[in-house]
Amino acid sequence: MQASTPAEAGFDPERLSEAVAFATVNESTMDRDIAEALDGGHFSEPLPDGEILGPTRPRGDPNGMILRGGKIAAQWGPVDAPDMTFSVTKSYLAICAGLAFDDGLIDLDTPCQATIPNLFDAPQNRAITWRHLLHQTSEWEGTLWTKADRIDRNRSLSTAPGTASQKGTHRDLAEPGGFWEYNDIRVNVLSYALMQTFRRPLPEILKERVMDPIGASGQWEWHGYGTHSTVEIDGRAMESVSGGAHWGGGLMVPTTDHARVGLLMAHNGRWGARQILSQDWVEQCLTPCPLNAGYGFMWWLNQNGETAPSAPSTSYFAIGVGRNAIWVDPDLDLVAVVRWIDRDSFDGFVSRVMAAIS
Repeated sequence: MQASTPAEAGFDPERLSEAVAFATVNESTMDRDIAEALDGGHFSEPLPDGEILGPTRPRGDPNGMILRGGKIAAQWGPVDAPDMTFSVTKSYLAICAGLAFDDGLIDLDTPCQATIPNLFDAPQNRAITWRHLLHQTSEWEGTLWTKADRIDRNRSLSTAPGTASQKGTHRDLAEPGGFWEYNDIRVNVLSYALMQTFRRPLPEILKERVMDPIGASGQWEWHGYGTHSTVEIDGRAMESVSGGAHWGGGLMVPTTDHARVGLLMAHNGRWGARQILSQDWVEQCLTPCPLNAGYGFMWWLNQNGETAPSAPSTSYFAIGVGRNAIWVDPDLDLVAVVRWIDRDSFDGFVSRVMAAIS
């Protein structure tokens, strides 16, 4: 990725500076000690539900990058430092699923039990497909890595962190595909199912097939829950990685690498002369879930304007607690990464970037 001036990238320099200043000033209120933030009830989970299983690290300063035409128009803060990224990891999981799809290893509408029976033997789970898992409509029931699915039942993403909600209370489950719910245990089921499908750890697959080809830093890490999520497959001990940092773990990655992944998606899975991810898969990631028009395959969509009202309907996002976000708009040839901005200020950042486009 090469640098350019804001004007060369099609931005008004002064207004783009205002967007950067806004992102810097409106820093997340999340405790810089992530372990303290999680232990202190960020997800409103008393022990043992809230027990941290995976590694954490203190977060860095607010930082980010804005690219247009593949060139860096602005950057701020420590963009080269690996940092926790929470549920942005889910969008990387979708990329791993795309590799399995492109390899012919998974069929989206075949029940997962056909190839991975140990995870899907319970009556509630037998009809779950890969499409259900990727759309977060699986309604999987059970316990994985000591965490029961009911911890995230009735979870509302509109409820402010640390405040009372119905999260964790009983809800009768629908049939697979019959209810949309943001549930981190079920995302970890997807991750484990993909590892069993590849018969290799997902970080190896991601590094070999995606991150090295796009020139990523090599400083990124992807963790699960240590011995809690380590199993033996074909005689080899493998750690099943988590789809976020709800209980620690997940991706710890520099902003520069997020920007490269955003560019890969913006270019329909192509990097230079190499098709890393099929265009078919990228399009499927960006096709709305029938039960939630704002969600695709682990990417947030904006067709209804709810994810970021100030962004075009063509925009889509990888979003995690913090807030951490990758914003992609292929029509604008725009990729922006913003880290540790206050959740309620995110659209203010988006609106300022949009106002800077000349």
